[in-house]
Order: sequence, then C-alpha cells, then structure tokens
Amino acid sequence: MTCQVIHMTIRKFQLIDTDKVIALWQEAFSDAPLKQNPAEDIDCKWRTQRDLFWVYEEQGQIVGTIMAGYDGHRGWIYSVAVDDSCRGTGIGKRLVSHAVESLKGVGCRTVHLQVRERTAKVVSFYEKLGFSVLPRISMYKSLV
Repeated sequence: MTCQVIHMTIRKFQLIDTDKVIALWQEAFSDAPLKQNPAEDIDCKWRTQRDLFWVYEEQGQIVGTIMAGYDGHRGWIYSVAVDDSCRGTGIGKRLVSHAVESLKGVGCRTVHLQVRERTAKVVSFYEKLGFSVLPRISMYKSLV
C-alpha cells in the first residue's frame, strides 16, 4: 500500500477495528516482548478510558493508532503506531498532537511516554514534538 494522506480522519477506536489494529501493531511493534498480547491490551483499554483510544483512518484503512491514559495527576501516551508505508507523512505528529490536546482538555498538566531502548531512534521524533528525555529508572511489577 502506498500511503497518500488525502482525508485526515482521527476517530475513536471501535471494537470493529480490533483485527485491523492488531495487524498494524504486529507490523509496527514487531520487536515487542512476546508477553504482550494486543487483543488483551485492546480489551483492557476498551473497559477503561475507551475515549482515550484513537485510530487514524485514511481512505477506509486504519494506518495509525494512539492510546492515552490519565490518572488525575499525569497523562501517558501509548501504542503510537503508523503503517510503514505512511511514515514520514505527518500522521504520527497528528496523532500525538490529538492525544496531547485531549489530555489537556481533561485537565492534564504533564504528558509522559516511554520508548523501548531498542527503538531509541524514535526519541528524535518525540523531541521534535516538544518532549524531553527524563533521567528516570522505569520500573514495573507484573500482576499476571
């Protein structure tokens, strides 16, 4: 598919989009840890803050996604994905801008995101959008 950005449509994710989103994520996040399950991630997001999950649709095809979260203190951006054939067309920038503005609209004052070390090349993309690298150690605890 050759991407031609003609009719920009960012809309809320709908359950009918699930298979297309999973296919896009499998392409965009091919280096994701095996423990990640896109169907479970989508189901969890659908049950909590579904209004903060969007797709970018171009001529009937889903070519981008973004999820956001807000805990009342800080906002987070997750799962920014753009179809390989559409990278460099401004879709990622539009998705991030849309999520940031939506978070700002609910009172969010800071927006955070994480980039896996293996995909550090995207750091410059986010820096161009005004994000800064924080000197932090990211930790987690698996509950499954």
